[in-house]
Amino acid sequence: MNNKGTSICVFSAKGGVGKTITTLNLAGIFEMLKKKVLIIDFDLSGGGISAALNVPNGKSSYHFVDDYNNNRYQDFKNYVTKYDDFIDVLASPKDPRQALKMDPKYVEIILDKAVFHYDIVLIDTTHNLSDFNVLTLDLVDYILFLVTNDPLDLKNMRSLISIFKDTNLQNYKVILNESIFPFKGYFGIYDIKNIIKANIDYVLSKDFYIKNIDNFVMNGKIITLDKKASSLFAKDYMTLMGICTDLFKEGEKHENA
Repeated sequence: MNNKGTSICVFSAKGGVGKTITTLNLAGIFEMLKKKVLIIDFDLSGGGISAALNVPNGKSSYHFVDDYNNNRYQDFKNYVTKYDDFIDVLASPKDPRQALKMDPKYVEIILDKAVFHYDIVLIDTTHNLSDFNVLTLDLVDYILFLVTNDPLDLKNMRSLISIFKDTNLQNYKVILNESIFPFKGYFGIYDIKNIIKANIDYVLSKDFYIKNIDNFVMNGKIITLDKKASSLFAKDYMTLMGICTDLFKEGEKHENA
């Protein structure tokens, strides 16, 4: 492809809120839209994308960095692993010692290469504001903040969003993920908006709670590519479809501006 793709980072202020599963579900929706997708696993010391999709992680971002740094780099495609005809994965290092050698300066190089090979680049990260993650957030086209109906998570998200407001960054959307803790309902939408001092752009409902999610993970399947699940969770599929179409359209506007 000759046109520049759109880069999207799924981020949160707390761990265990469903970032990885949401990233995979978005990838599935983009596949349904016939977009070529790269999933980058920037959880450098504990990434789960390759494991969740049952793809080998013999090639990783570490190998890209090592080859690039030693003048062995030839083709970006040499470092990605195919999941299906639409989705590829750039795995995280499988050895924590390799992760320690990943200098943040390579984030921009990786993203620059990726967006000229794919329509959509989805990035899964840890929740901490490390130098690596901060640079990633600075460089991507759009950020999806994932938050749950949990008091600690909401307070952390308020602090995170305030940082973005202070730096005048506005390229983010907030997703309330009620599906991961369906039995928690501490606050209503109005209260959540007041707590985090931001709008809720999308809601993944409690109905999207997947009881047999372990089966999907063990079989390396993406929920949104499952035909049975698409009919069972039609409302939340439409929400995910809305997120993807909104971001892709915004990306096209930005590219044509």
